[in-house]
Order: sequence, then C-alpha cells, then structure tokens
Amino acid sequence: MNLFDVYPLNDITIVRGQGSYIWDDKGNKYLDFYGGHAVISIGHTHRHYVHRLTEQLGQIGFYSNSIKIPQQVELAEKLAAISGKNDYQLFLCNSGAEANENALKLASFHTGRNKVIAFTKSFHGRTSLAVAATDNQSIVAPVNRTDNVIFLPFNDVAALQAYFAEHGSEVACVITEGIQGVGGINIASAAFLQEIRKQCDEHGAVYIADSVQCGYGRSGRFFSHDYSAVNADIYTMAKGMGNGFPVAGIIIAPHIKAKHGLLGTTFGGNHLACAAALAVLEVIERDNLMQHALDTGNYIIDALKGIPQLGNVRGCGLMIGFDVPEQYKDLKKNLLWKHRIFTGEAKPNVIRLLPALNIGTAEVDILLNAIKEELTVNH
Repeated sequence: MNLFDVYPLNDITIVRGQGSYIWDDKGNKYLDFYGGHAVISIGHTHRHYVHRLTEQLGQIGFYSNSIKIPQQVELAEKLAAISGKNDYQLFLCNSGAEANENALKLASFHTGRNKVIAFTKSFHGRTSLAVAATDNQSIVAPVNRTDNVIFLPFNDVAALQAYFAEHGSEVACVITEGIQGVGGINIASAAFLQEIRKQCDEHGAVYIADSVQCGYGRSGRFFSHDYSAVNADIYTMAKGMGNGFPVAGIIIAPHIKAKHGLLGTTFGGNHLACAAALAVLEVIERDNLMQHALDTGNYIIDALKGIPQLGNVRGCGLMIGFDVPEQYKDLKKNLLWKHRIFTGEAKPNVIRLLPALNIGTAEVDILLNAIKEELTVNH
C-alpha cells in the first residue's frame, strides 16, 4: 500500500528532538523555528511533558466520555486560571478543524441561524464547515460549498458594519483569527475585533475567536484576541495546546447553554490528551513563557526590521512574518538546506516564524545571522 500523496515532502527523516533542535536519521542537527505549524510550544521532549504523559500512560491512557474524567476538570481549572476566562465552559476535542467545526455548529444551535461571516485570507480547517469558512477555493470540495458563509474583507470595519446593517438578523456568528497564520501573519486590529463584538452584541450573533494557531500564549497574551480588550463568546484552541499530542478544545461563554447530546467526541478529552495539555500549561505558567514569547518576539522583530532587504516585518510575540523580495525567493530553501533551519511560509512570498515559546536568544541569533548571510551572499 502506498501513502496517499497529498504532502510535498522534504527528503528528511526526523528521528529525535530536544528543545528547539531536531536530528535526522543521518545525524544532522536542525534548528526548529516552525514547530510543525506552531504545534511545539514548550520544546521537543520537554522533561516535564514526557514525565506527565508517561506517568498517565502507566495508569490509564483512554476511556470514553461516558465516565467521569477528573483530568478534564483539572484542565478546565488550569485553563481558567491562566487564560482569565474564569466563568467559561470547556469542551474538549482533537484538532483545530474539529474545534472550529464545533464552535460554528454551537453558534448555529444557540442562535437558530445559519449565516457565518468569515474573512479574506482566513484559514479555519479542512472539515466540512470549517473549510467552507476558509478563503481557499482549491481545498473546498463541491460538497463543502454553501451559501451560508459570507466572506468580508479582513480588518474592514465599514464592510462589517454594512453587512450587519442589511443582514444582521440572519447572522449566526462571526469567526476570525486574531492573527492570520496561513494567510500570512496578518494581525487583526483592535478596532476590528471591537467592532465584531459590538455588531454581535447588537444583532444577537456569536463571536468566535479562532485561536488555533495564535492562541495558547504564542502572542504574549493567552489569546491574541485579548489585545482588543473585549471577550469573544467562543475561543477555539489546538496546535500548541498539546505540544504534539492531538488535543483541542473550545471554551464557551456562560450564556451559551449546554444540553446532553449537543456536542460529542470519542477521543476528545481522554486521559493522555489532558495530561499533555496540563503539562503545557504548567510549563507556560512556571517559566513565564507568555512574557518570554513577547520579549523574544520583540527582539526578533526589531532585528528583522534592521535588515533592509526584508519587507513588511510584522507579528506579535512568537508569531512573526516577513516578505521576501523575488531576488531572494530561495531564502526559505537555503535556510533549510544550507543552514539546517526549519521555517514556515505563506504563499506567495512570506516566511513565517513559529518557534517554541521558550526559544533561546542564542538560537534566535543563529537564525538572524543565517538570514543576513543569505541576503548578502552573491548580491
């Protein structure tokens, strides 16, 4: 049997990781500034993380949501303490797409409506409704296409006001990333997020804060949406939540009521998943990683802005992007193959940096020196 060929693959086989470094099967060492799409939040094989998972697996790894799972309660309490969303409710699932799917479904249940406002350059996942709310027609199958999703320009307050003025009674929810990841590290303005809150309040719609990539401390706040000084009704989480273990969730404002059977999942919130998520939160709290992410991110952004060949350096915390001019189009490839540094990209010409929240200054300087070298050699 062959693998279904849907991923363009680098000819690299990673066999070991430690902190912000990974090694291939030939013994080559790589610096990881991408973390597998912002998943590695506290570093590869962090000692506390490995201990938490190993200890839990030695007791029980899985049973279904048909019984009490105290680790879920412990996780909810820790999430409340660190995020500040004390009166919210937690539903656990397995992936970012599943989190957004459940959030959209819950908003529709709550309002009795079917219209979803999403935005240009959005990415919310690949499952049915999540992909319908994603601004990339190449990954939307005919069965996913629906008139229920309306795309408005990102960060356009006037367009949002105009749509609500005409169609507000039909809108179930507005979903937006606080910082667009796949779209190219585009930061939602505070005014834009505040207007979403205002329009949702006035028209009885639900504000969904997609925090799958930009949440869990990556921005320097627990949710990047928190910079707007308003609360969303539902926050979705995944990626960095489990440091590589599949775990995701949504936290839900108290005015949205639960009932038995409303949502469900087989694997979501299992014992091992909760152990992984708790380990990440414990390290974030113990090591003050949100402040570290903010300080380190500012250091990186300031340094990148001092490199004249780069354009439009932007970001918040350790979610950073910059434009690469056409003459340096091989920068990402050269960083990987010549300097053994993993970075991310967004089409057509953006490099994305999404390292672990505890990345060190020494590692940052290795990256910065490699970028400078590649931009000056042969130019």
